[in-house]
Amino acid sequence: MTTTYDPFHPKYFDEADLREEMERVYDLCHGCRLCFKFCDAFPVLFDYIDQIDNQDASKMTPAQQDHVVDECFNCKLCYINCPYIPGQHEWELDFPRLMLRAEQTLHGTRKQGLKTRITNEALGNTDLTGKLNTALSPVVNKAMGNNDGLARKLLDKVVGIAPERVLPPYAKQRFSTWFKKRTAALGRAKQGRAVLFPTCLVEYQETEVGRDTVRVYEHNGVKCDLPEGEVCCGAPFLHQGDVDRFRKLGEKNVEVLADAIRSAKAEGDDDVVIAVTQPTCGYVLKYDYKDYIGGPDADLVAEHTRDASEYLWALHKGDGTAIDTEFPGDVPATTTYHAPCHLRAQNIGLKSRDVLKLTGTKLTVVAECSGIDGTWGLRSENFDAARKVAKKMASAIDKADSDAVAGDCALANGAIVLETGEAPLHPMQMLRRAYDLPAED
Repeated sequence: MTTTYDPFHPKYFDEADLREEMERVYDLCHGCRLCFKFCDAFPVLFDYIDQIDNQDASKMTPAQQDHVVDECFNCKLCYINCPYIPGQHEWELDFPRLMLRAEQTLHGTRKQGLKTRITNEALGNTDLTGKLNTALSPVVNKAMGNNDGLARKLLDKVVGIAPERVLPPYAKQRFSTWFKKRTAALGRAKQGRAVLFPTCLVEYQETEVGRDTVRVYEHNGVKCDLPEGEVCCGAPFLHQGDVDRFRKLGEKNVEVLADAIRSAKAEGDDDVVIAVTQPTCGYVLKYDYKDYIGGPDADLVAEHTRDASEYLWALHKGDGTAIDTEFPGDVPATTTYHAPCHLRAQNIGLKSRDVLKLTGTKLTVVAECSGIDGTWGLRSENFDAARKVAKKMASAIDKADSDAVAGDCALANGAIVLETGEAPLHPMQMLRRAYDLPAED
């Protein structure tokens, strides 16, 4: 048995070794039960072991072990909650990474139906889908915007994406196209530099989030770069267990981003960061590239990666740096801030909340899962379970009854629209409005 979460370990993809490690972890989790509330993986695990006469986890069948894996959507919150994680306890438990190891080890051995394979391709090839759909955005948006329409029913039947899901519409102009055409203008003396990693959601769909991030950064003296060659972070492939395709995308990004960091430093900008506008992608750059790609360039990228609000807050609290705290524009009296799981998993604190508080709005924080977690909640087969997960989030947002709702994750924000009818804004969108900066160049 190998207690490892290192994909380069010779035993990592050994199924027999994986099964033994699952027995060990399942037994320890069954004895603890601290994480019963996070997802159905734990109640399913506990029920299986409870039904065994002597509650011996080693007597679980492979099918039962795999059922636990299938119920995990890798929100990663159990890792935050666990007192037995690597570096803190001799048991060295990392349940989310064990689930990823299982997905990846079984990826090449478990047979997948045609529909599942099509869904994996559709959710994984975000750049291809984005390029096609932005080129045809008026037609695509009209078809996809009608949840009861024929197009969404076909998308469900053929591709396996739930028709009820609220999906961000595709932009007529990609973010990178806008960035190339714009004229940069700092609102104060330069005090920082950001290499933007807008993510596929911002590049093709939520482009306003990217534009407003640039406006807020430049208003606060941050020079913005957008290097050529960035691609999807690869998270959909990683979560499907397809390590090889994840690495191909990750290696491209690591090379582009590491070169951009070195170029900025060569120009004298030692304080350069990689600013990411979506939580899942930020987690991938900070942690998963180090684990699955490795090397000095992956370490360099991880070291310099910051969530968009995380970097702004660092400037506010920095030695010799500051951000503008005058907000003459639109500031709602009350705001509910939804903290996405993959942002909380980064253990950086609630920096979006902290930055929004500077505007003067009264904040209520909702730290409940939206049931999206990457692309898991978009799949038709997970839709009912995802809505069940999202009930606590919806109830808390409804109870807060704020004038505005904010959230960092575009897909989680779609779940908020579905569950509550409220349309959240990204914190960078709210800050641009609070600063009363122009919406268009």
